[in-house]
Amino acid sequence: MAEAFGNYVGGRFLPAASGRAFENRNPADASDLVGRFADSAADDVAAAVAAARQAFPAWKRTPAPKRGEILYRAAEILVRRKEDFARDMTREMGKVLAETRGDVQEAIDMTYYMAGEGRRQFGHTTPSELRDKFQMSVRMPVGVAGLVTPWNFPMAIPSWKAMPALVLGNTVVLKAAPDTPLSSLNLVRVLEEAGLPPGVLNLVTGGAEAGAALVGHPDVAIVSFTGSTATGRKVSETAARAFKHCHLEMGGKNVIMVMEDADLDLAVDGAVWGGFGTSGQRCTAASRVVVHASVYEAFARRFVERAQKLRIGNGLDPATEMGPVINETQLRKTESYVAIGKQEGATLLCGGRRCSEGDLARGCFFEPTVFGAVTPAMRIAREEIFGPVVSLIPVGSLEEAIEVGNATDYGLSASIYTRDISKAFRAMQEMFTGIFYVNAPTIGAETHLPFGGTKGTGNGHREACVQALEVFSEWKSIYVDFSGGLQRAQID
Repeated sequence: MAEAFGNYVGGRFLPAASGRAFENRNPADASDLVGRFADSAADDVAAAVAAARQAFPAWKRTPAPKRGEILYRAAEILVRRKEDFARDMTREMGKVLAETRGDVQEAIDMTYYMAGEGRRQFGHTTPSELRDKFQMSVRMPVGVAGLVTPWNFPMAIPSWKAMPALVLGNTVVLKAAPDTPLSSLNLVRVLEEAGLPPGVLNLVTGGAEAGAALVGHPDVAIVSFTGSTATGRKVSETAARAFKHCHLEMGGKNVIMVMEDADLDLAVDGAVWGGFGTSGQRCTAASRVVVHASVYEAFARRFVERAQKLRIGNGLDPATEMGPVINETQLRKTESYVAIGKQEGATLLCGGRRCSEGDLARGCFFEPTVFGAVTPAMRIAREEIFGPVVSLIPVGSLEEAIEVGNATDYGLSASIYTRDISKAFRAMQEMFTGIFYVNAPTIGAETHLPFGGTKGTGNGHREACVQALEVFSEWKSIYVDFSGGLQRAQID
């Protein structure tokens, strides 16, 4: 019998009020039941928000350095349990152990980083224009933060949101993705063990009903959402009606530009990792590779050879290089885009089918897929697939590569492979993306630089680094007049 897991509300684990639960199964082997989790609804969300609201005054008054110390202890626990948490994550979402270890490491890095911000929540002091007057600005927590997180980075992304929110003095309700609730639960347990007071961090599991209830709850002061652009638009509209703070991190259709002077072996390495890491299920995945016509054939040949040799299987097997997609729905979506690509006239160079032989038939596996002779107008070159499908687009110049690279509704990540420093800086300047790489793929962001994108990727905010503090805090300007008389700014 698989273990049953409840919501974490006010320091206690509770079943859903309705008694409903859902199954969490291994996408590499549907017979492997990871556990049963509370299928939450509005009542469960309301209880979690009430617990967070009750805990807020005391947590707000806890000195920020003390809040940081709790996060530091949590990071130390994550270090000790990294391997166990990585194996849990591979089992519930499929990506290979090297990647899930990286996911946990990202949570470690973010937790250590934000622990330090307990002593670095700097404001500003400035000279006044008047005599005997002191002025400064300080940060304030916003209140209850509602966090809605995806399944592809089920420990890293919750940490990107929860750690800055907590160190600033906010309380949190985390709605975990229904495909990966165990990893988020593991993170919550770590923070509980580190000494986080009851009610400061609450977890609800479930699907869209729970997410909508959290976003729309009147006592939630800020919503931070990572997911699809379509859902993000709904989140934004709901938040706007109540004037909530709203942070959105959404889709991407990222590009690698391979110039005629590129190191092709290095570019192929980057395109394979960028396109097929996490089975293409990253918002930063390199789903488009724009290649200069003079090296297009050579690049395509080497890239296809490498894609065909990737070892597909259960991510717990050390020999596996690419795991499954997350579920049957995503598998069918990937199949549908392969059909669209064929209909549009792109050339299928390899892959294009679900894996149905041997042990792979028990999971949601899809072959690494490469389309050639793709044009920028094709849907496979414009729409986010979120699967192991890469489109190769030939171009005749750097200027055309930049034009094609920018010709999507998204603006998250881009990269260029070139030995020419002028080309690198020209692309760096002209690409309208939140992240840019030179001679590296479009994946690989680190926690101490801001993460996020332009256009349909986000709404102007950033995660990670000190920029994350802006999402979860308000500024207060303070003026202290010790002159003993009335002084009027801009007049006296």
